[in-house]
Amino acid sequence: MNAIMIGLDLAKNVFQVHGVDAAGQVVLRRQLRRAQVERFFATLAPCRIGMEACGGAHHWGRVLLRLGHEVRLMPASYVRPYVKRNKTDGRDAEAICEAMQRPSMRFVPVKSVEQQAVLVVHRTRALMVRQRTMAANGLRAACAEFGVVAAQGRQGLHRLMQELAAIDGPLPAEARWALSLLARQWQALDAAIGTLEARIVRLARSDEAARRLMEIPGVGPLGASLITATVADARVFRSGRNFAAWLGLTPRQHASAGKQRSGSISKQGDRTIRSLLILGATARLRQERVRGVKDAWLAELLARRPAKVVAVALAAKAARIIWALLANNQHYRAPVLTRAR
Repeated sequence: MNAIMIGLDLAKNVFQVHGVDAAGQVVLRRQLRRAQVERFFATLAPCRIGMEACGGAHHWGRVLLRLGHEVRLMPASYVRPYVKRNKTDGRDAEAICEAMQRPSMRFVPVKSVEQQAVLVVHRTRALMVRQRTMAANGLRAACAEFGVVAAQGRQGLHRLMQELAAIDGPLPAEARWALSLLARQWQALDAAIGTLEARIVRLARSDEAARRLMEIPGVGPLGASLITATVADARVFRSGRNFAAWLGLTPRQHASAGKQRSGSISKQGDRTIRSLLILGATARLRQERVRGVKDAWLAELLARRPAKVVAVALAAKAARIIWALLANNQHYRAPVLTRAR
């Protein structure tokens, strides 16, 4: 057997292998249990192995790289068109093997253990933020059933929690007991989120690439840390626009019969990074409008487009700058602004 390209379909316990030789002939079809995978590939001569960039892919990528193989991770959505009918694990492995041979295929760099560790911190924070929001919404909804309504924001929520302590208040005893558990859950989640955010700030300040990104207006420690952990190598993107498109910050394109139309942003890629960049751009825009807009480009954009659209445009511009700094290993240089007339 002389397999030079192998498609590996990952799973929790059962892995499927599909290998072809230099002529494209199938020379290997095999099913492996989890404990067999490393031993099996250790016996093979160095070859090119393709996998979908799914859960566990980066771990197996690092294992196979240590064994001397070349690893190519691909987005699962780009592999799907190569799957034939009657989907099976064998067909999936065959589709991976076929997709990795396409010259136009886009590949995902294998992340390091350190990068994935930082991503775990970010994902844990994101999960707890969702749970905190759910707890707050549940508390507000239950209190509203008894006519107790508070203003939006944290102050209103704290005022609502104070109502739970009032014995002579409008809330029945059983409801107060149950909602007090929900309030304590919200407080515990809020404290844990604060701890995670403080740790992320320390991680960002200790990372040289993240510190360079934080020099960009509108990019804070959360965004800088998440970007450096997610993007293993910015040079896989050919330009800043490609990086912005990967984040979903460029317009959707629809062209037919010589007519081209641009729609709203595609919202593809990492939603959390995109949200952080837009939030940072919104904060920056708010400060610019208070102090007086000095950038002619920004002033002209504000004159003809809504503020939210301008914030997205600022986020897209920040994404291009981020790519330039990461791909070229540079520091941010503030532009010479021309005051709007």
